[in-house]
Amino acid sequence: MNYRTDSPEETHALGVKMGQAALPGQIYTLDGDLGAGKTVFAKGFAEGLGITEIVNSPTFTILQTYESGRMPLYHFDVYRIADPEEMDEIGYEDCFFGSGVTLVEWSELIEELIPPEAVRISITRVKGMEGNAREITIENGFSA
Repeated sequence: MNYRTDSPEETHALGVKMGQAALPGQIYTLDGDLGAGKTVFAKGFAEGLGITEIVNSPTFTILQTYESGRMPLYHFDVYRIADPEEMDEIGYEDCFFGSGVTLVEWSELIEELIPPEAVRISITRVKGMEGNAREITIENGFSA
C-alpha cells in the first residue's frame, strides 16, 4: 500500500493508526533517508500503542524499551550498527520474538536478521514538491 502525507502531523497520524492495529510479536521495519520522518512516524506509532513516555530515536543507545502502553514497544535505531552480529550483544531476539511489538529504524543495515513476515515501511520525500510531502510504502500488512 502507498500513502501520501503532506505534513508531519499526517505522518504522525498514520503512525498512530498503525500502532493501534499492532499485535504482540509483530516486527515493523522503518526505512528512509535522514530527515524523512521516521522519528515522527515512530512517535505516532508509540502513541497508538498508548505509550505515554517521551519517544526519541535511540540513535546512540540502539534500543529503547517503552512499557507504558498496551504492550511493550522495542524501538531499535540500528544506524550505528557496523555488523549485524552486534545485535546479538543487545539481545535482539528477546525483543523480536517477545510479547511486545518491535520497530526497527534503518533495518536495511541488518536485513539478514529481519523475518520475512515483518511489516516493512519506507518513507521518502516526494520529489518535486516543496515542504513536507512524503510517500509512505507499506508491505506485508496494514491498510488504513
